[in-house]
Amino acid sequence: MLIQTPVGQSLNKVIATIKSCKTREQLEVATRMAENFKKIYRQVGYVEVLLYKINTVLKKQLKKCI
Repeated sequence: MLIQTPVGQSLNKVIATIKSCKTREQLEVATRMAENFKKIYRQVGYVEVLLYKINTVLKKQLKKCI
C-alpha cells in the first residue's frame, strides 16, 4: 500500500535538502531531486508558484556553493 505525502511536506523536504548542500556535487543531486518533484507535481496540475520557489532556492544555494 502506497502512503501519500502531502505536497507541503514534500516541498519542505526538497527545500531543506537543497539548503543543506555544501558542495556543488551535493547540489547536483539535490537538483535532480527537485526536477523529479517538479515533474510529478506538474503532471497533477500544481501551480507554478511551488516550482518557482524551488528554482529560487536552487539559484541562491548555487551562489553559496561556488
